[in-house]
Amino acid sequence: MASVLQKRVWGWMAFDWATQPFYTLGLTFIFGPYFATVAAEFFLTSGMTERAADARAQSLWSLGQTLAGLFIAFTAPVLGAYADSTGRRLPWLVAFSAVFVVCTALLWFMVPDGSATMFCLVAFSIAFVAAEYALVFTNAILPGLGDHDEIGRISGDGAAIGYWGGFVALLIFLPLFFELNEGKTMLGISPGFGLLNGMDREGTRAVGPFIAVWFLIFMIPYWLYVREDAAPNRAGGMAAALRDLKISLAGVVHRRSLLNFLISSMLYRDALAALYAFGGVYAALVLDWGLMQIAAFGIIGVVAAAVSTSIAGRADRRFGPRPVIHVCIVTLMVVCVIIVGMTREQVLGIPLSPGSPVPDLLFYICGSIIGGAGGGIYSASRSMMVRHTLPERPTEAFGLFALSGKATAFLAPGLIAFFTWWFGDARLGFTPVIGLFLAGFVLLRWVEPEGDRAEWSNDSIPAP
Repeated sequence: MASVLQKRVWGWMAFDWATQPFYTLGLTFIFGPYFATVAAEFFLTSGMTERAADARAQSLWSLGQTLAGLFIAFTAPVLGAYADSTGRRLPWLVAFSAVFVVCTALLWFMVPDGSATMFCLVAFSIAFVAAEYALVFTNAILPGLGDHDEIGRISGDGAAIGYWGGFVALLIFLPLFFELNEGKTMLGISPGFGLLNGMDREGTRAVGPFIAVWFLIFMIPYWLYVREDAAPNRAGGMAAALRDLKISLAGVVHRRSLLNFLISSMLYRDALAALYAFGGVYAALVLDWGLMQIAAFGIIGVVAAAVSTSIAGRADRRFGPRPVIHVCIVTLMVVCVIIVGMTREQVLGIPLSPGSPVPDLLFYICGSIIGGAGGGIYSASRSMMVRHTLPERPTEAFGLFALSGKATAFLAPGLIAFFTWWFGDARLGFTPVIGLFLAGFVLLRWVEPEGDRAEWSNDSIPAP
């Protein structure tokens, strides 16, 4: 029996390993920058100025992510409620996995002339939605993988394995596929062991099929070992699902611990997402970093996240998730203060000699801390959500968790844009991120360390 459960846990962890390259290679390091470059060149040849073309490309990419995020936010709870009402989750996961594989493979058609820009933006956005939906259903299985004390460790190890998956995928793709100069990779060879035309950017475009094949291979343990509970389908349909969701949403108001946790996590996760999204931009604008420095910064962050997330999972097991979140938030606030107070000429008011390497070294350190603390927050927040999840409604609960993570996705970028304009300084534009972290930290005061699921059931939630 223990062996069966252990296989189920390892199978469940395979999901993070299988999907992380989509975020590491697709969203952050390879496809996202390539999309922006191709789109900007396309708009430039259409008659726009260079500045206007760059702005249009960045706006287009941001718009795709924003619309996908909002769609996820307001549909994930409904989908989760329906899955819980019918008692089936794995068929949904299979369906969204198929959509994910097809849409990531279609990214191959992002040709350098920009003719497929909108097609590939739509494909990427649909793949993003499918990946996030699949995550909701996968997270819903977490409460059944271990007892109360083990959930934190399992969540941490799963997230850590995911980060290592992204790191390994990056180490494979960069030297073997990604073109640098004259269509050659950093190893000086044509991409794909000479099978791809680097001058047509086929190596970079292969990131989509690479992500799809990676997912197909490494999801095999999941399909082999993760099984739903042997319970018959419930008779509930969409009407019953919407009724139950309405009751749950009304009940959130009465569940002080859950309400404060959802709002708190909404704020600190939004702040963290801003650090991830704008870290490279900050390095380029304030520290004048090049592409390879930014790539090294990201790799350091991924490795730090993989290591620290596993440690955070064990700390969660011993102390509970709330102290882990507290420590991570305080750490990230300190990092933000350093970033805001740092330029090429000084650090927190301390002048530096011309050409000093201190700002570069500090930012690399900050990158590792952001990756490490960010991984810890992800793991501990998932564990804390389990402690607020009613046994009969886990998918719906993680749909609400997805809602709290996406509903204000515009907030941090919007505040950064406003403060950057207000101060006329990209560095000071990061100031509101500190405020978001602080607000999330304060709200945790009213979150029960062990959650509130022991106090509530669907029957005890007041009807709306």
